[in-house]
Amino acid sequence: MASARTLFWHRRDLRLADNTGLQAAAALGPAVTGVYVLDPAIITPPPQLPPMAPARLWFLLESLVELQERWREAGSRLLVLQGDPLTLLPQLAALLDSSTVVWSRDVEPYARERDRGVAKALQADGRQVLVDWDQLLVAPELLKTGNGDPYRVYGPFLRNWRGQMERLRPSTVAAPKDLQDLTVEQQQAISSTETALGRLCADGQQALQRLQTEHGFAGMDLCPCRPGEAAAADQLAVFADGPLLGYEPDRTFPGTAGTSGLSAALSVGTVSPRQAWCAAQAAKDLVRSDEQRQAIAVWEQELAWREFYQQALFHFPELADGPYREQWRRFPWENNEDWFDFWKDGQTGMPIIDAAMRQLQQSGWMHNRCRMIVASFLVKDLICDWRWGERAFMELEVDGDLAANNGGWQWSASSGMDPKPLRIFNPATQASKFDADGDYIRRWVPELRHVCTKDLLSGEIGALERRGYPEPLVNHKIQQAKFKALYATIKA
Repeated sequence: MASARTLFWHRRDLRLADNTGLQAAAALGPAVTGVYVLDPAIITPPPQLPPMAPARLWFLLESLVELQERWREAGSRLLVLQGDPLTLLPQLAALLDSSTVVWSRDVEPYARERDRGVAKALQADGRQVLVDWDQLLVAPELLKTGNGDPYRVYGPFLRNWRGQMERLRPSTVAAPKDLQDLTVEQQQAISSTETALGRLCADGQQALQRLQTEHGFAGMDLCPCRPGEAAAADQLAVFADGPLLGYEPDRTFPGTAGTSGLSAALSVGTVSPRQAWCAAQAAKDLVRSDEQRQAIAVWEQELAWREFYQQALFHFPELADGPYREQWRRFPWENNEDWFDFWKDGQTGMPIIDAAMRQLQQSGWMHNRCRMIVASFLVKDLICDWRWGERAFMELEVDGDLAANNGGWQWSASSGMDPKPLRIFNPATQASKFDADGDYIRRWVPELRHVCTKDLLSGEIGALERRGYPEPLVNHKIQQAKFKALYATIKA
């Protein structure tokens, strides 16, 4: 007797290895089929939401193509559909006579509402739904203050999170093998567009192929993030074997290859946070100094920051729509549209700012130190609403993630869960500290390669030396004072 067929719905877990949701599906029996839905609400969202960045779309699509191959190697297949999951998943489950549909939970408001609707529709048809956490190392329900409230400050969150990690001691699970593919009759139905099942699957596969040719991202060779599960595993292994032990301080220098390059992989789930954590624990066997031990601890803290922002969005979904601190809704932003466009295009006249924004424009990725510098500059020098920057990043980032992006921008704007009310970066000081030789600036602003390093870092470049490079939009000292005065109006 054939096993009842289980559907596993991939979303932000585009891998077979260390996929706890897929493991749960395979535990029900070997007859498991994967499905991914090209949801228009995510792929081509409405105008009020930022469009998916071409870089992110490229990364997603290439990862899906590889994932299909990995499913074939495991003995089954990944079906790609196009449309509304609320309609398509119950339809697919009925056509394949699937008794159970499994997926992993998400923190984003849209995903949670969508998932509730899909679960209700499937259950109304008499099908079982299994869901659990996979994209977090510690479930949000396990991390509460002594009063039973969610954390609003990173420090206490980190201490509890570390305690939970010591208790849970997470480990990874292998990819499933020897799965059972669709029956001969179902395979025949899929291969024919004369059947409802065939039309459904053909439309999705054609959409995948069409999007691959239309994504419009030309920076694949410049992007440090590589799509697919195999590439993510390789990147993690290379990082854990060397750069991880120098992560602190190398992670702070944008001209140094001191980061993992795994931000996009973690965002779409071609690598799991457990795999990252376990790689860090294994690397401790290589430690030869206190400095190396501290470097690994800092990497673990970065994983905790990721979880903090994910869990903040889960507990406070209103963060997606505005500031955490209510007084920031009253801030009198100047919102100079021309200045914003110059910032976005890397034409502010401040070399470190322009280098970072051009890196993002061309490669789809920006070093985290630079993300903080350009965010501070937009908000506290140009006095533009941080939500403009948040949207701009989502329009460009290969690793665009609502929770991390929103959390980072609110941290920079001082509008989020941050006990420090004002944090203002001086771009010249930041450049001098983290790009002391000017190598990063020279790479991304090549028209300034001839400028002496001192002037390059300060942005105080003579007219003849500029050779068409723009004058600075603003004076940092003046704008800093202006921003503080505006902040005083909402401080009460």
